[in-house]
Amino acid sequence: MLDAPSSAGGLTSGEMSPGALTAQAPRLAMVVGETSGDLLAGLLLDALKARWPGLQAEGIGGPRMQTRGFKALWSSDKLSFLGFLDVLLHYREIVGIRRQLQAHLLAQRPDVFIGVDAPDFNLDLEAALRAAGIKTVHFVSPSVWASRPERVEKIKRSADHVLCLFPFEPALLAQHGIDATYVGHPLAGMIPMQVDQGAARLALGLAEGRPVVAVLPGSRQAEIDHLAPCFFKAVALIARQRPGTQFIVPALPRFKSELERLALAIGVGSLVKVVEGQSHAVLAACDVTLIASGTATLEAALFKRPMVIAYRMNRLSWWLKGRLKLQPWVGLPNILCGEFVVPELLQGAATPSALAGAVIDWLQAAETSPAKIRAVQDKFTALHVQLQRDTAQLATDAIDKILEG
Repeated sequence: MLDAPSSAGGLTSGEMSPGALTAQAPRLAMVVGETSGDLLAGLLLDALKARWPGLQAEGIGGPRMQTRGFKALWSSDKLSFLGFLDVLLHYREIVGIRRQLQAHLLAQRPDVFIGVDAPDFNLDLEAALRAAGIKTVHFVSPSVWASRPERVEKIKRSADHVLCLFPFEPALLAQHGIDATYVGHPLAGMIPMQVDQGAARLALGLAEGRPVVAVLPGSRQAEIDHLAPCFFKAVALIARQRPGTQFIVPALPRFKSELERLALAIGVGSLVKVVEGQSHAVLAACDVTLIASGTATLEAALFKRPMVIAYRMNRLSWWLKGRLKLQPWVGLPNILCGEFVVPELLQGAATPSALAGAVIDWLQAAETSPAKIRAVQDKFTALHVQLQRDTAQLATDAIDKILEG
């Protein structure tokens, strides 16, 4: 059964009134589907509100957006599912949410709709809104260069404009008649080129002089289910071979107690320090990270940290994902560098033993082969420079042009 919209908003009270755009108070609708989208949308809202202090925004969003005055009719958790099977199991609920939101937006007619990532949800919604004369922007180009290239035609039907995080994307989309702007990646502006590792360790209560492994099993429930047990078993193996290693896990508040219980059940509760949030401090403090494939791997690269990228999901989803794959890499740092800069251990290859071995290889390299670590850091520094733009300002400028027609 479809849950009612959250108390942060509702379809029957306090709606935005239809009306013409004013310079003081444009009305936006936005949809994000997961934690990374909430981060991007939160930064964008800051810039939009700086330009238009009276801006109103509603739709589907997360906590960062809501702290900026965004009216969440549903929480982004409602769309945060992993793989084909998980989506299939929640299909009726997801479609019901989209149908209700579409009807609401067609009635309220925002000045522009901004779909942040979540292409399987947003592109169909954008197509319906655009067909009805509502301007649409898609923030984060679907990775048609990595998989499912047929989606480019859907993008063309759905979005008046695409805001791209990576420099090669606008030219690729232009080949198909899609207007796009490269805005850089906001994480590249948030994360400094160099960080104080010692200060980060001190702030987190970690000891100096002992290696630190950051363990990031993901930000969605399905990722926790599939990856966290394997990661914690790898921790046990690493600790056995490398006594004195420190392990720290940054967790979303809703997962903190679950991860602590799981660590205890696997026998590493005394080894693993689970902290609420603070993922950037954790990445700044660590020597190497064991990390779920996703946006967090780009964050780790921007912190210039060696990593072991892993991913697991149910078998059917993995099989379908593999059939759609166009290139040999899955992790964003490897995709953007065009080579296997860091190892990827995926699905059946992501065993505790293999993950532990790959992490230990990095820890040993830090002691015996510093040139190997420096080579990774140099590649990630070049990537950081390439992605560093005033993302929020560039995105806001592009949205302003869309609003002006």
